[in-house]
Amino acid sequence: MKKTAPFILMIALCLIGCSPSASDIYITTSGGESKNGKLVFNTIEEGLNAVVHLRSEGVQNTLTIHLMEGEHRLSSPIRIKPEHGPLKIVGKGADKTIIKGSKLLTPKWEKYNDNIWVAQLQKEDNFDQLFVNGNQQILARYPNYNENGGHWQGHAADAISSERVKTWTNPEGAIIHAMHSGEWGGFHYVSTGVNENGELILSGGHQNNRPSDMHNKYRMVENVFEELDAPGEWYLDVDYKLFYWPTEGGDITNALIEGVQQKHLLEIVGVEKNPVRDIEISGIRFEHAQRTIMEEYEPLLRSDWTIYRGGAIFLEGTYNVSLQNCELTNLGGNAIFVSNYNREVTLYENHIHNVGASGISFVGSPEAVRSPSFQYGEFVPVAEMDTVRGPKNNTYPSNSVVDNNLIHRTGRVEKQTAGVQIAMAMDITVSHNSIYDVPRAGINIGDGTWGGHILEYNDVFNTVLESGDHGAFNSWGRDRFWHPNRNTMNQIVTDNPEMPKWDAIKTTIIRNNRFRCDHGWDIDLDDGSSNYHIYNNLCLNGGIKLREGFYRTVENNIMLNNGFHPHVWYKNSEDVFKHNIIFTQHKDIRLDGWGKEVDYNFFPDQESLLYAQNKGVDKNSRYGEAQFINAEAGNYKVKEGSLALELGFKNFEMDQFGVTNEKLKSLAKTPENPQLFFGEDSDKEAIFDWLGAKIKNITTMAERSASGLNKTAGVLLVSIEGESVAGNSDLQQGDVIVVAEGHQIDTVADLMKAYQTYNWMGKLNLTIIRDQKEKKIIINTKI
Repeated sequence: MKKTAPFILMIALCLIGCSPSASDIYITTSGGESKNGKLVFNTIEEGLNAVVHLRSEGVQNTLTIHLMEGEHRLSSPIRIKPEHGPLKIVGKGADKTIIKGSKLLTPKWEKYNDNIWVAQLQKEDNFDQLFVNGNQQILARYPNYNENGGHWQGHAADAISSERVKTWTNPEGAIIHAMHSGEWGGFHYVSTGVNENGELILSGGHQNNRPSDMHNKYRMVENVFEELDAPGEWYLDVDYKLFYWPTEGGDITNALIEGVQQKHLLEIVGVEKNPVRDIEISGIRFEHAQRTIMEEYEPLLRSDWTIYRGGAIFLEGTYNVSLQNCELTNLGGNAIFVSNYNREVTLYENHIHNVGASGISFVGSPEAVRSPSFQYGEFVPVAEMDTVRGPKNNTYPSNSVVDNNLIHRTGRVEKQTAGVQIAMAMDITVSHNSIYDVPRAGINIGDGTWGGHILEYNDVFNTVLESGDHGAFNSWGRDRFWHPNRNTMNQIVTDNPEMPKWDAIKTTIIRNNRFRCDHGWDIDLDDGSSNYHIYNNLCLNGGIKLREGFYRTVENNIMLNNGFHPHVWYKNSEDVFKHNIIFTQHKDIRLDGWGKEVDYNFFPDQESLLYAQNKGVDKNSRYGEAQFINAEAGNYKVKEGSLALELGFKNFEMDQFGVTNEKLKSLAKTPENPQLFFGEDSDKEAIFDWLGAKIKNITTMAERSASGLNKTAGVLLVSIEGESVAGNSDLQQGDVIVVAEGHQIDTVADLMKAYQTYNWMGKLNLTIIRDQKEKKIIINTKI
């Protein structure tokens, strides 16, 4: 029985008359009537209407909408407004209660050819993603999908070549994905036709804040009928004919077919003066939201980001809203977006995975920023600048917590994304999250406005998988003080030494985390990031980089197989780097000064220490074996008697990284503990893993003779996996690497020093010995 608004009102009045403390409303997917004084409805919208009527009749206590087991499909987003609160929406668990933004389709299939089936759909069936029996299918594309294929799981330089375009009957509507030429995120376009040269006419490319040409290699095209050439691929033409190549063994005539139609699934929206208050969402799986790559995007100050201000779950103008024990999966765009004014938001124990864009985003309004600039090269002249510290108004997220969430496989479509993104916000705590398998940063802070964030006990790894020049943690600080011209900015800050804290008014703390980035830095404070305190972090591979900014203290961290990267420092930066365990010499670039203090650090060898001391720093630092308790098991506490302790290093806990929720912990991956390449901790005879190859030091006369070397030195390629970075390069088994980026390579440690220094560039220049002859090659350091 369909319940109209008057009927709902009648039930509500009856309920109030019978029970003034009424608090429970039930939503069932199987149909139901009000029984035993319970309100039972068929849709969430009807339940929310009942809440409004109850409020109008004077019910002020917390109401609970119980979503019963089953799939609750949406024809429009769930919208919670100020008049609904206080309110709970509670499911029976994310494995039982599911909210979907897709429509069940009932195609009448006919054979199109030996492999492809076709069905005529209606206009109202239009969708942008197809799921068959719960599994996402592949929009017809070139090159074909390959999970291990790197960018977009497969890319090709000729994806939109004129030769290829000639083979397409209708190029209009083709969707093109391409990386930024510097691999700083990506671009997305839609073809509107072909010009006289046979090239696509493209619309789009607005999804990145650093204009550039497309990358000449990392490209992929989809939504082209002629590219429907593999199992699992589909294509929907302009007449709503659905073409589909079923996966092997699938019975298409009895399959569950779903087409995604909703951009947002849940919107909780109020305003600062009348926020949505006291909302709790729990125990629900949110699934199937559209991709948003061609929606309107806006720049986020001078960071490299533009962003679609929306997500499957969207919050704006809220106070005390929580989302907990939910699952968000198979979403085309952002999963959770906390926009503009929000206070006391708690995102707790959620599982976010298989998401097209970012996992969780806190993004304020530029209207709260004083004298904002929006592109890298822009700058407001000091004479015209608002010089008041802090935000201009309250239209930004603050006092919020992201805790114990498992976030992985985000950025499946968009590459300028993050597991957790923070921009124009204050006092956001990000703790005990496991974040991995992402194309760019695991956690990104886009600017210094306005600091006060605490990042602690997170486990962040397998990052920067499809981009470059970045870190597992990344930040920018292109705030009011920052200027793209080095000399100009140096003068500005000399004249106004407190200016870096006009926007970064509070210190951001990064502590007790485990980071690993194999394609960049573990912690990357880029372009002016200022007012940070970084301590007690375990960095497994990429080291710590500080570029340009001011007032950073980095102390008591462990940087395995890497070290400290101070880039483009200014005079009087007030930076501090002390009591750290590092594995390489400092990798300084264009410094005008070494900050306030760089000392009492522990180096792996005398050579690295002397390099620093010759620069005028690390006077009291020492070198030697760190004496880790159990490096192979991931316990990098140092033993009593370690020289590091004498320098002031203090052990910190090694077993508290990532999610602690038992269910999520059982699902979460953890990073590999690296083999140690440097110092006395390393094994000179060991075989090491590197880019999918097994490598070792040349140590015997037999190895030297077999390779035709003039000394017992170099790095031997023992074996190479086919599906790997090394396997896709010009390296061959038996090669001996003797030079990397101009540096002599005698040992694996030498190779790793060069690799860790230049890996961020995405390629490495090598000299090898093959068949007793010298040969120069260039290898890419990712697929």
